[in-house]
Amino acid sequence: MAADNAIKNHAAERSMFLLRTAVAGAVIAVLVGVLLFRVSYLQVLRHGYYETRSQDNRMRVQVMPPVRGLIYDRNGVILADNLPAYRLEIVPEQVEDLSTTLDRLANIIEIRDADRDRFHERVAKTPRFRGVPIRLNLSQREVARFEVNRGDFPGVEIRAGLTRHYPLGAVAAHLVGYVGGITVQDLRRVDEKRYRGSNHIGKSGVEYSYESRLHGEPGSRVVETNASGRALRELEMNRPTAGESLYLTIDARLQKAAFDALGDQDGAVVAMNPNTGGLLALVSKPSYDPDLFVDGISHVNYKRLITDPHKPLFNRALQGQYPPGSTVKPVMALAGLETDQIEADKQVWCPGFITLPGSNHRYRDWKRSGHGWVDMPEAIFRSSDVYFYKLGLKLGIDNIHRYGELFGLGARTGVDLPRENSGIMPSRAWKNGTRNQPWYPGETLNTIIGQGFMTTTPLQLAQMTSRIAGRGDGYKPHVLRAWKNPVDGSVTSSTPTPLRPIQLNDPAHWQVVIKGMEEVIGNPRGTAYHYVGQNLDYTIAGKSGSAQVTKLAQNEAAPDLEDVEHQFRDHALFVAFAPIENPEIAVAVLVEHGGGGSSVAGPVARQGIDAFRAQPPVLQASTGSGR
Repeated sequence: MAADNAIKNHAAERSMFLLRTAVAGAVIAVLVGVLLFRVSYLQVLRHGYYETRSQDNRMRVQVMPPVRGLIYDRNGVILADNLPAYRLEIVPEQVEDLSTTLDRLANIIEIRDADRDRFHERVAKTPRFRGVPIRLNLSQREVARFEVNRGDFPGVEIRAGLTRHYPLGAVAAHLVGYVGGITVQDLRRVDEKRYRGSNHIGKSGVEYSYESRLHGEPGSRVVETNASGRALRELEMNRPTAGESLYLTIDARLQKAAFDALGDQDGAVVAMNPNTGGLLALVSKPSYDPDLFVDGISHVNYKRLITDPHKPLFNRALQGQYPPGSTVKPVMALAGLETDQIEADKQVWCPGFITLPGSNHRYRDWKRSGHGWVDMPEAIFRSSDVYFYKLGLKLGIDNIHRYGELFGLGARTGVDLPRENSGIMPSRAWKNGTRNQPWYPGETLNTIIGQGFMTTTPLQLAQMTSRIAGRGDGYKPHVLRAWKNPVDGSVTSSTPTPLRPIQLNDPAHWQVVIKGMEEVIGNPRGTAYHYVGQNLDYTIAGKSGSAQVTKLAQNEAAPDLEDVEHQFRDHALFVAFAPIENPEIAVAVLVEHGGGGSSVAGPVARQGIDAFRAQPPVLQASTGSGR
């Protein structure tokens, strides 16, 4: 015992104990200090932030998309409607594995690859606590099938909404256009904040041109949720502002009559009011069902449309560029009168062809035997090519180009619809710039009868005809007539934009040309007398045209239409306005590979004008759900 006590060092042990106690106390003090600092930091300095986070765990801000504005014709017939629909949404933060969830959903509801791609695009740009649609416009059967299995899909909800519907279908597809799912490219041309919660955006036609008016402003609501994210009650509401409803200049009755008049033929019809520039009809055929695009067109349907040789997605009225043929002869006649190159009553010999000096190439008339002696009005209503060949040699391409441009040929009209093409009004400068070649006299002969390099759109021909009907006055073509404010219900009318008047040196020249156009239909020798001029109870002026698709050899006789393959037949054209004294409507008709302008395109124009003037009961169409 004495030895053990001798070995122990009580002083050292006491010092070690005190040191350990001090270190432990210091560590405890530091930890307590850190804890107090953290508590102070969280409770005082970051109190506002964590209070907000706490509220966010209890509350959700849900974006409320606006109701899209409706589209009506001039008489109140609805052209674009909103119908009730159900959409399937997924809240990403409430789903453990999106891919697995999508695969399981596909077993009970059809989900295409396009749906998945669009979903993933939108997930990347949407906060994870907001619902992202995976399928729009579910059928009642699909809604029932999901509801039975709802418990197996946390974070997946079905929400009621509206979807776009087009009552006239293919009849007005190229005019009204359609909406489709929003893509990344779409968001680059709009304010993304306005499209939070929206599923659709205008893709073509009026839907595209007036997207900013139709869309409206989104709203929001604050809801209290439980731990699983399900809404319990609404705490706050900021209602969205609906889009403006649009009233167009279009007459649905005339639109349908023109569509039906084309029958099974490919072509276009454009009708406009010469007194305002408002389009009364804009038809392109064949067409398509715009409803197919609203909720995402299937691969099968889209492939069918883009591989169709008749190109139903191609808007012939705005984008088709065709030789105008003899429909431009009234403009060329005015050019001759205004430049003093010819007098209206001067007789010109038409043997059926002419040749240029130093050449034996024959530029033939459509009537191989010729028309004999003709003055200007007769040259118009009998459509003598030789008369205009000779006039073209006097005018020269510079005057031809100048007067063609004066009437808007070869230039975009500026209509308030997308993707309008310009066509070509050729000139020396144009040919030198595009082909690095000089201009030849033979090309002048082709141009003055609307052939050769010259191309126009049906809309340009309607505008040209409207300017003749207005004796030089005219307005920029447009389709918007008025718009309705969704807040106070006020309606604002658009103001037509006048074009610079075409002022002639001698206003009497208008009557010379219009008289010739009147005789096209009213004179028994006129090209359209037998096809358009029968049983008329109003006055009408017009001009037929046939645009060559293939050339004939020098000594080759023109074959019968039935003997020519369809794709090699001439395009048929006809322009007209009525009544002559106080014009209300100007029409341009194109029938692709139709053959004769008078016999094929003329009756289409006549049916359209008859339908417009008859004023039958307004075409019935669903008024839809409105707001």
